[in-house]
Amino acid sequence: MTIERLSRDAMARKVARDIPAGSYVNLGIGLPVKVLEHWGAEDEVIVHSENGILGMRALGAGESPDPDITNAAKLPVGLVNGGCYFHHADSFSMMRGGHLDYCVLGAYQVAANGDLANWSLGMPNVAAAVGGAMDLAVGARNVFVLMEHVTKDGVPRIVDQCTLPITGARCVKRIYTDLATISVTPRGLQVIDMVPGMSRSTLQSLTGAPLHFESADSRGTGSGA
Repeated sequence: MTIERLSRDAMARKVARDIPAGSYVNLGIGLPVKVLEHWGAEDEVIVHSENGILGMRALGAGESPDPDITNAAKLPVGLVNGGCYFHHADSFSMMRGGHLDYCVLGAYQVAANGDLANWSLGMPNVAAAVGGAMDLAVGARNVFVLMEHVTKDGVPRIVDQCTLPITGARCVKRIYTDLATISVTPRGLQVIDMVPGMSRSTLQSLTGAPLHFESADSRGTGSGA
């Protein structure tokens, strides 16, 4: 059976569906910003941006962007009714103070114990900046990572131990990739689900740390061998 990798849009949709109504959420720069496109007013998710917005929303079809309303990636967004702006320092106080229920971040690597590396490839003469990721990693109650399972060169991004500079220690609770959804638990990495056509052995071969498959949803994987 052919493996059906999830598109970036489908990956973002999965994350959006797993965050409950009433949650306060920050979306990191990169792939995580696409999650915003999968919430409507009926979902009652309050989205925070580190550049000083609470109540961010995706622009509607045909809606003209306001150049003064952007997310932290400088992409145009809208504001829900009752949304507000505030000083950058106040925004970081919200991030550091435990006021966010969830943050969704991209990553270069995630370790089996939940260590996160997402700000530097550790290469000389290559610009890197941690931005607000470190504040989110320690301040948000739940840290979700949204990333592709392997690099362009086929190297696993989920590893036993991070080899890149750490953003936050033992902070990641769940990993969403184009191949699987994985929880970080005290006993290791627990697979929640896999894409159709994916076997347990193939997923393990693409992962740099041991996986546990008890209770995993292996839709479309046959015997899971």
